[in-house]
Amino acid sequence: MKKLSPHPIDLHVGGRLKTLRKLRKMSQSKLGDQIGLTFQQIQKYEHGANRVGASRLHELSQILDVPVSYFFDDMPDTIQRKPTPESVQALPETDPYDSADVQELLQAFNMISQKKKRHAICKMAKALSNTDKIKEY
Repeated sequence: MKKLSPHPIDLHVGGRLKTLRKLRKMSQSKLGDQIGLTFQQIQKYEHGANRVGASRLHELSQILDVPVSYFFDDMPDTIQRKPTPESVQALPETDPYDSADVQELLQAFNMISQKKKRHAICKMAKALSNTDKIKEY
């Protein structure tokens, strides 16, 4: 029997969970302890191997201090539509937000308390990337 690969939404939600957990400098064990799970279960969520249920997602959002919608933000168009075999294969193998430089940038950005400075950095990043596809905050 052929093993099914994780659903793209589960991969996205798991990736967002992993990114946020790392931003909060929290281990898988510590997060698991707070909701009564093992680090292996958190690891399965992060890799999309296990689907995160609605009640568990709500618990995670409270512990990590984000709205539930955070886990679905920035979902690529290929995931938002019903996936086809072609679109599933077109998904990246790795999470672009999982690199060390992105993590470092996000940690530094989160330490900036002034909203005007954060906005200025966003404008600068958009200008440097030469794109208008990034939503305005």
